[in-house]
Amino acid sequence: MISPFWTGLRLGAACLVAAAWQLGADGAAWAQQPPPAAAPAPGAPAAAAPAAPTSNAMTNPSMAGPLVANPDPMHLDVTPFFGPMYVTGAVSGLVLGQTDPVFGNKGGNLDISNAQAILQTTSGWFQFFVEPGIYSFPTVGVPYTKMSTTVNGTFGGLPVAWGKIVFNDSFNVQGGKLPTLMGAESAFTFQNMNIERGLLWNQENIVNQGVQANLTTGPVAWAFSLNDGFYSGQYNYLSGSATWTVDPANSFVLAGMGPVSRVTSAGPPATPATPEFNNSMMIEAAYTYNAAPWTITPYIQYSQTDSDKAFLPALVSSSTFGGAVLANYSINDNVNLAGRWEYIGSSGAGTVGGSGPLGYGPGSSAMSFTLTPTYQNGIYFLRGEASLVDLTSFTKGFGFGTSGGTSTQARFLIETGIVF
Repeated sequence: MISPFWTGLRLGAACLVAAAWQLGADGAAWAQQPPPAAAPAPGAPAAAAPAAPTSNAMTNPSMAGPLVANPDPMHLDVTPFFGPMYVTGAVSGLVLGQTDPVFGNKGGNLDISNAQAILQTTSGWFQFFVEPGIYSFPTVGVPYTKMSTTVNGTFGGLPVAWGKIVFNDSFNVQGGKLPTLMGAESAFTFQNMNIERGLLWNQENIVNQGVQANLTTGPVAWAFSLNDGFYSGQYNYLSGSATWTVDPANSFVLAGMGPVSRVTSAGPPATPATPEFNNSMMIEAAYTYNAAPWTITPYIQYSQTDSDKAFLPALVSSSTFGGAVLANYSINDNVNLAGRWEYIGSSGAGTVGGSGPLGYGPGSSAMSFTLTPTYQNGIYFLRGEASLVDLTSFTKGFGFGTSGGTSTQARFLIETGIVF
């Protein structure tokens, strides 16, 4: 059987071919824009002087900025089956250097961060979205994992794929491999303000398999899902979110997830996609202010994992509580500056003799600071990043450095590529 890694490489090559074709598009359509209040209809021509310019013509995948996708994406006419099928994607690589790498991790890495094509339809009673390719998940405070290991150890060469039945403008149901409803940060680097994901993101699930119903009632958008939580393959989780759009500049989100029944067997071995805390509940609340030149999102998050001898005899109760502020300032049409501050604390050991839910020992806590300047010109982008993680409380042996005895780690990254 062909491995997801080699499948992903071939799909990444397809991304490059599609991107090269798209280079012939009108350069004005690729102009960098500040983050949006709302997206225009897919494929609609950009207005000459838009009052609230869009950062992404397509609503999927979500992009928080500052990176901007093509506002007039390439499409194929597949009528009468689906209508226009849009082709977008991202191809990028990164260089990472860090102080005090843990045992077995390198001080420097050169890797592919994204090589993905995205095919989707946005009209008709049946719609689909598929995102084949390869990827990595650089995350502050945890060892960097190379792209090949990440793809094979998490979601394979097709990380996100779903179909949707649209009943009307207010209600639809989708099923497949779905992005989580939790958190203010998305899976892939090009979707986010920062190159690296944060400490709070590291507690959340990334992709789950299941079904999801979406309902809009006035200014509130609801989503409810039955899924397999942390990609366990056991469909025992309910998750949901409510997004209240007060006005184009202000919105609130409340989200939660948890198991409706306890898994009575250990199930698959713990992996990056399915950790030992599979039977955990989580709630969070977020607010977003989005009016040029600022996008600011503060949010708080709580998680709880109960001891369960039937599931995992060594599992003991643990919890985390944290908060973060993500912000982006648009300096001009091509240059943005994003930052993130976060703090998270924990209680409990997670497992008997374990490292706790944060990985730094029982009852540990941590703080992180991240700064990410971004330059984008058309489909090309270049951004750098400096981050610092400070373990405000940790157990010797579970910290940074080869002996696990260091409390701080700094990282410096450069990522460059194209979004098309």
